[in-house]
Amino acid sequence: MDPVSLFKINYKIELSDVDFNKKLRVSGLFKLFQDIASMASDNLGFGIDTLKIKFGVAWVLMRIKVEVNKMPSLNEEILLETWPIEPSKIEFERDFLVRDSKGEIIARAVSTWAVIDLETRRLVKTERISIKYPEQILSRAIDGRMRKLKSSGQMETVYKRVVGYSDIDFNGHVNNSKYVDFIMDCFDIEKHNKYTVKSIEVHFINEILPGNTITLNVDLTSSASNIVYIEGINEKDGRTVFRAHIVIKER
Repeated sequence: MDPVSLFKINYKIELSDVDFNKKLRVSGLFKLFQDIASMASDNLGFGIDTLKIKFGVAWVLMRIKVEVNKMPSLNEEILLETWPIEPSKIEFERDFLVRDSKGEIIARAVSTWAVIDLETRRLVKTERISIKYPEQILSRAIDGRMRKLKSSGQMETVYKRVVGYSDIDFNGHVNNSKYVDFIMDCFDIEKHNKYTVKSIEVHFINEILPGNTITLNVDLTSSASNIVYIEGINEKDGRTVFRAHIVIKER
């Protein structure tokens, strides 16, 4: 396949993708975005193996904002689309759309990525890999820039979790979709029965390693407006691992 800027794949929602409502999990949506981003990068000649062997770096997701109109159901066929935005000195941006079988947009996302040196674990400039795109696409899936996320009120600890084998990906750190599962576990089943995610924005700030304990804190100050802020803290050093801003809606 020739390199393309607008990359598309069809996908059928499988049993392993859905929750108890037979709807795609939010973490499942994040996995699909990650998978198509990887395929698109590989198509452009800058896939995971190439970055590791040729440049000694790896892709890392820094920030992502997702808006959901409707979560697809079990056995539903969807179309995923993704395209890159011209990179800055440090960051690469990539957008996503999800369409149902009728071509209607049911979810959209904007994301910011970087490349990290596999030895130093530090971010490196985008010029290190000098990626070029066949076509420059200016349209955005969601308008506006992602801003800094912060709590607006009192934080409350919901639970703690020791990071283990099932949380770690091939880069040796917690996969972004796993953080989404951590976030969703902050709500009990009754809440999941009543509400679903309208939008979610997550900023990944510091790595956490296997054996470390992550503390999940929630700010419900704006819950009357259906807004919830969640952050994960590394209990070992007190560093913030991620911050998330979620807007919920009734099913």
